[in-house]
Amino acid sequence: MLLAVIAGCEIGFWVLLAAGMVTRYLLRLPKVGMVLLAMVPLVDVVMLVASVIDIRSGGEPAFRHSLAAIFIGVSVGFGHQSLKWADGWAAYKLAGGPRPRKLKKGSREKAQHERRGWYRHLLAYAVGVAVMIALGLLSGRGFDALLGPAGTWTIVLVIDWFVSFSFKVDADEDEKKKVEQAA
Repeated sequence: MLLAVIAGCEIGFWVLLAAGMVTRYLLRLPKVGMVLLAMVPLVDVVMLVASVIDIRSGGEPAFRHSLAAIFIGVSVGFGHQSLKWADGWAAYKLAGGPRPRKLKKGSREKAQHERRGWYRHLLAYAVGVAVMIALGLLSGRGFDALLGPAGTWTIVLVIDWFVSFSFKVDADEDEKKKVEQAA
């Protein structure tokens, strides 16, 4: 049953996101669109409550609980940025807004953006693992089964660190900024 709730929540996320954008930009009802977008985090609350109910009613700690924890962590870490990104593209595609600008490779701004993305990933990881541990404690059966996916996620987090912090600022780009500031 929990897997069905998780699938329903994932579908609900995309439905609320699309409904919010369509209502906001195509129907030109920005306040109603904002209400729909504000409801997106409730999807995670439903998933968390369903996981707690499943554990408290005797459900064996398993991957399905870890999956819910991962979704919740990713939503906390990346949710606001994802909504902001979707809003920028919806404004551009549906309402003639400005095209979201692409960060220039080798720019300081691109490097900082990638590093901020890693910090968001770290937050998602911390929240997800904390939820896994909390569910394990609630179950009274430990959290070994729940923390199984955390090992793989740790490896992904480390790889993401190497990738995110490998972005360098081109010396020419940095020099141009110094010349512009001096002028």
